Amino acid sequence: MHQVIELEGAVKRYGSAGAPALGPLTLSVAKGEALAVTGPSGSGKSTLLNLVAGLDKPTDGAVTVAGRRIDQLSEHALAKFRREHIGVAFQFFNLLDDLTVTDNIQLPAQLTGTSRRKAAARAGELMEMLGILKHARAYPCRLSGGERQRVAVARALVNRPALLLADEPTGALDTASGHDVRNLLMDLHRTGQTIVLVTHDLTLAEACASRTIHLVDGHVALDSYAQAVR
Repeated sequence: MHQVIELEGAVKRYGSAGAPALGPLTLSVAKGEALAVTGPSGSGKSTLLNLVAGLDKPTDGAVTVAGRRIDQLSEHALAKFRREHIGVAFQFFNLLDDLTVTDNIQLPAQLTGTSRRKAAARAGELMEMLGILKHARAYPCRLSGGERQRVAVARALVNRPALLLADEPTGALDTASGHDVRNLLMDLHRTGQTIVLVTHDLTLAEACASRTIHLVDGHVALDSYAQAVR
């Protein structure tokens, strides 16, 4: 089976003293897999996400995403790779308030050189799929938390990334909006999107993921697969 993520002996240290923040860690995530990463604060969840996203580089070991050793790329090459192959949905959305929903979504596509017409068409397709087409000309400040997270997910998917990273996607939402985002992630998993979900919410992990790893002190303490694909 094709692996979208491969970590081989990955270690991340911050400073020379004490135990590493992560690893050594060897981990593979297959195409179409929805992996939930859980664990207490300080367990290495954010460090793992940053390594996979190419936002940080390992102190030792290798990180391969979509067939590329991203830890060996220059900052310029890494930024280009990330725009084309990795989508990230953050806890606090990180939308640009002075741009409309449509412009927020299509911006990453335009940054990769996609024409405005094609980017707008892709944004429209995603807005329809995610149920936010009626908000196309609205500004993020006019939307609910759940709607803003849907915009953030659409923006993350606009370049058809091999990998979607979701960092505590329901952490800033009320219960109803959290349920909406949970259902959205479940739908994306059913379509075959490869997802890595970092969350404290075990209910969200159970609902959305085909596999869950639990980190403790930078190591995998538990690696379990769901009994059935939802």
